[in-house]
Amino acid sequence: MIESFIAQFILFINDEGSQISIEEVKKLISFKFHFKTLFMTSTTLKSLLFGALFVSINVSINAQALSGTQIDSVVQKTMQTFDVPGIAVAVLKDGKIYHKNTYGVRSVKTKAPVNEHTLFGVASNTKAFTTSALAQLIDRGELTWDTKVIDVIPEFQLYDAYVTREFTVRDLVTHRSGLGLGAGDLMVFPASNTTTKDEMIHNLRYLKPVSSFRSQFDYDNLLYIVAGEIVSRISGQSFDDYISDHFFKPLKMERSLLSIPEIKADPNRIDGHAPVNGTLELTTDTFTQISTPAAGIYASINDMSTWVQAQLNDGKYGEKLTDSLFSTKAHREMWTPQTLIRSGKGPYNTHFSAYGLGWFLSDVNGYFQVTHTGGLLGIVSQVTIIPELDLGIIVLTNQQSGAAFNAITNSIKDGYFGIKNQDRIKQYNERRLAGEKDEERIVSELEKDIAAQLKSKAPKPNLSDYVGTYKDNWFGNVAITNQNGKLHFKSEKSSDLTGTMTFYKGTTYVVRWNDAALKADAFVNFNLDTQGKAVGFMMSPISPLTDFSYDFQDLEFHRAE
Repeated sequence: MIESFIAQFILFINDEGSQISIEEVKKLISFKFHFKTLFMTSTTLKSLLFGALFVSINVSINAQALSGTQIDSVVQKTMQTFDVPGIAVAVLKDGKIYHKNTYGVRSVKTKAPVNEHTLFGVASNTKAFTTSALAQLIDRGELTWDTKVIDVIPEFQLYDAYVTREFTVRDLVTHRSGLGLGAGDLMVFPASNTTTKDEMIHNLRYLKPVSSFRSQFDYDNLLYIVAGEIVSRISGQSFDDYISDHFFKPLKMERSLLSIPEIKADPNRIDGHAPVNGTLELTTDTFTQISTPAAGIYASINDMSTWVQAQLNDGKYGEKLTDSLFSTKAHREMWTPQTLIRSGKGPYNTHFSAYGLGWFLSDVNGYFQVTHTGGLLGIVSQVTIIPELDLGIIVLTNQQSGAAFNAITNSIKDGYFGIKNQDRIKQYNERRLAGEKDEERIVSELEKDIAAQLKSKAPKPNLSDYVGTYKDNWFGNVAITNQNGKLHFKSEKSSDLTGTMTFYKGTTYVVRWNDAALKADAFVNFNLDTQGKAVGFMMSPISPLTDFSYDFQDLEFHRAE
């Protein structure tokens, strides 16, 4: 009876121009009616089947996934629009790789092509590996999400004694500590910094909160490093070895690395790129080795596809999905909102946005979405999962334009959502250009002010009043020296932060880093004593587009001599 009705329904649908088979219909309705449905009346059964099929087929008619050729076209147009040298994209659907391709070159220097084995920095998409490692330890009963951090790391201390006592493993990975956006990142960013892990953990006590504990979302990297230390102390392995043994090896992710020396030595890896005065320049390394739990993995598009497919399978993997990385309960917890995030409706009528455990969570066009982005100097990535559609989208790039991966991901999502006539590349490019125009206006006004000060006959500051060594409790020493009549800034622990200072106004100077690709020039505002001699200084980024990990605003320097 069921077969006969389905067959008649298929003939009707196919007459309307669609192609659907009996087996596809069976799959659509999944036979959730069970065998007791056979005892329903013919009319009731037909009504149920028609309703289920109408919904499914209506969705299939309206939602037309981009073809591989169309995705290629979107990516190529994106690369041209945002000046991205190389990209890798994968789309996973219904347990299979629907589309996977690589584009462009690994580096403008070598011109070597990107392929499916090329290593890309996935940056903060590493965070989901860190929370998954914690989930494994929790599954084994070795800790809980609500284990106090000081029970594992006794020397852990934050600015507030109460927060220190109450701080849990869950708090480490949910961005609700009370610390500001990117607080303390300059201890591990850029990669020239020599701060050790022990020093970093010690220095957390000097970072002042900007909100009360667990009251608001502020993205954090350093506490993920502490989470990695939890993994290490509980497991008895280094974090890097643990991730390799418990994720890379079982999933056969043979093109995934955490060691900076190994990554740099690999002949098939990307270089990062940043636009400087209209030309792409190679960027330096971003984070130090101790920051691996927050952002350290480099992986190929093949390996990231394997990882995302395991996520779509609730952690299960293998030919028959008989093996599992973690329990279903643990996976559900990682995809459960922990910290609410203020957000607008965005392009997909979003009503809620939150952070889970290593993942951003939201609703998009009526579907639950799990996603994360990652950013290093000259490198950005994005992973997007829509479980109800059994859909995963991965975009890896070697240029720091977040607009590029958003344009690609959203163009692909639009196909599955049945959204038409939306040029996501154009939309994101317009936003990018508006941001760059704002930045150009700020920098142009600054340049005019500097030029006017240089031409002014008003007395200039006595450079000797500013020369000296200054110390911030967590960042360390900075030497301000007089070199050929100009002040020079040099960080003791972060050699990338070296540059020439130019007088701006009053007691404020502008420091321009020797490496322009950092794109992080800053104001340096000196404090003077009653004799006019500098006793300290504060800093702030000049451009609104400066990466938040340059948390200059959190520094508070005092003369050290």
